[in-house]
Amino acid sequence: MLTTMAATGLALSMITSGVSAPASPPPSSPITVDVVTVNGSGCPAGTAAVAVARDNTAFTVTYSNYLAQVGPQSSPTDIRKNCQLALRIHVPQGFTYAIAEADYRGFAALSSGATGMEQANYYFQGTAPTARVPHKFSGPFQDDWETVDATDVASLVFAPCGVDRLLNVNTELRVAAGSSDPASTSFMEMDSTDGSIHSTYHFEWKQC
Repeated sequence: MLTTMAATGLALSMITSGVSAPASPPPSSPITVDVVTVNGSGCPAGTAAVAVARDNTAFTVTYSNYLAQVGPQSSPTDIRKNCQLALRIHVPQGFTYAIAEADYRGFAALSSGATGMEQANYYFQGTAPTARVPHKFSGPFQDDWETVDATDVASLVFAPCGVDRLLNVNTELRVAAGSSDPASTSFMEMDSTDGSIHSTYHFEWKQC
């Protein structure tokens, strides 16, 4: 398993109005996450779903068709796949949240000379997107991959208290042939060893 880690560079000012010190996850009232819109070549309609952890610390987005590839049997548009999710997150009264970490997992088969990349950004409705931090892979490579976007506490961006704002998550996979054999096929997908295609987003909680 190859693991890379980088900070997301959440350059937005922290939304602190009416927010107190860090808090434990809401103990009793479960959160719910609804997928409002799904757009992108990596997540056609009906291919993305959301599940929330029982302890209210994370939610997972599961995909069934998220793969970028290049090669003789590939079309020009296959080299880049993306998915834009708009999520409505319902939290217990008196709490707000930020996305503290995002984990992405998959499998890649890159020929010698080919390259692959995963990147993402996040923002609440009405705010500017965060910076994208690319995670790059170089062939020859044929293995599971994992990337982590982590944010330090001082840079966390919290949803405004008492305001229903959509959380937008934009992800992207890219594959480039580079100097690889033109007859070879290279691909990168969000796909773990158990066959599920998913990303996990971890919450940081605060009381309003």
